Amino acid sequence: MQIIQSVLALALTLGILVTLHEYGHFWVARRFGVKVLRFSVGFGKPLFSWYDRQGTEYAIAAIPLGGYVKMLDEREGPVPDELRDQAFTSKPPSQRIAIAAAGPIANFIFAILAYWLISVVGVTTVAPIVGDVAEGSTAERVGLQEGMEIHSVDGHRVTSWRDVNMRLLERAGEHGQVSLEVSEQGSRGVVSGPLNGWALSDDAPNPLAEFGVTPWRPEVPAVLGQIVEGGRAQAAGLQAGDRVLAVDGEPVANWFALVEYIRNAPEQALVLTVDRNGSQLDVAVTPGSRAQDDGQVIGFVGAGVEAISWPDEVLREVQFGPLAAIPNALHETWADTRLTLVAIKKMVTGLLSPTNLSGPITIARVAEASVSSGFEDFVRFLAYLSVSLGVLNLLPVPVLDGGHIVYYTIEAIRRKPLSERAQELGLRIGMALILTLMVFALYNDLMRL
Repeated sequence: MQIIQSVLALALTLGILVTLHEYGHFWVARRFGVKVLRFSVGFGKPLFSWYDRQGTEYAIAAIPLGGYVKMLDEREGPVPDELRDQAFTSKPPSQRIAIAAAGPIANFIFAILAYWLISVVGVTTVAPIVGDVAEGSTAERVGLQEGMEIHSVDGHRVTSWRDVNMRLLERAGEHGQVSLEVSEQGSRGVVSGPLNGWALSDDAPNPLAEFGVTPWRPEVPAVLGQIVEGGRAQAAGLQAGDRVLAVDGEPVANWFALVEYIRNAPEQALVLTVDRNGSQLDVAVTPGSRAQDDGQVIGFVGAGVEAISWPDEVLREVQFGPLAAIPNALHETWADTRLTLVAIKKMVTGLLSPTNLSGPITIARVAEASVSSGFEDFVRFLAYLSVSLGVLNLLPVPVLDGGHIVYYTIEAIRRKPLSERAQELGLRIGMALILTLMVFALYNDLMRL
């Protein structure tokens, strides 16, 4: 079931972004009088299609990993004399550059509108308050301490741990100073220190953990929430709302301590002392066993934690008026653009491992998680992915929009196009590079599974 949900989330996500991207090409091409033969969302054989009054075919294809706009083009076959002025190749380089750039620009416009909508609707975030600082970590060297709230990183305002994560990602692998504005017990100040080549791990990087920071979280009491139907907890008679006080007579500090007890006791009888509506009773339960990917066998009883609420003092309401939301949306879009460019640069220079490159499987899993998390998370994910798609398509690589823009710019300067041989060579190199990256990204996805 989860696989089906991930596939549907991937199709929805890419469907939205690809449609927007290709519509950018389509809209500008139509404005310049270019005849569009087909507008396809997806690759392969069309599942269904229809035509408009101008003879353009609109198709939904079987493979939802991209799309294309096919225009009348003299390079792809003879064009009747009466239609030659509608061919893409008949247009001046400036118009062809505009058509090629319109797809990525549409992605950036969508991101700006998405962030504007989020800013106007408003979101409630958890303040980035430090819970713990790892001994000997970069965070300790910089001067972060438990209880500090982070307000900015290198002069950039942050209101959530997501913002802090993004700023730290930009500094991965660097040796310079990092500066953070913080507050503690009502007083503000700045802490700073050297990064000393602070780097992310190759697999599933976690900037906060590797920087040495654990976010503050409210205490999670050992109170049972959901009881799984047919699980060991239900069979033992445990109920939602039970507070576990002790295991085999040993006091239980919090939910995580309870989980640790149970994980370490697969198929071993335990006696839980619980508080139920003010009365104490002992409940015998034997955790089931489950093998992990690393071969370790852990215990489980089929019970979840009762939902906790965050104290009002650590929640921050972030909302803007319609006009004030515009610069904020531009700022968010530029931040995503900068992060994507920095990540590409650091992968090329070796400061960031290429194993961080993600493909369709990772996108599907993140998309499914963001859809499940709610409207704001999904829209934010779409905006970030849209910016990444726009940036990547503008790279000067043949096959991509950026490569075409380079060709047309050279043609405008030389007043004649590059030779067919040079264009064909560039096309082969670009195709080889893109296919290599796709295969490598898919390999990374499979390794993460």
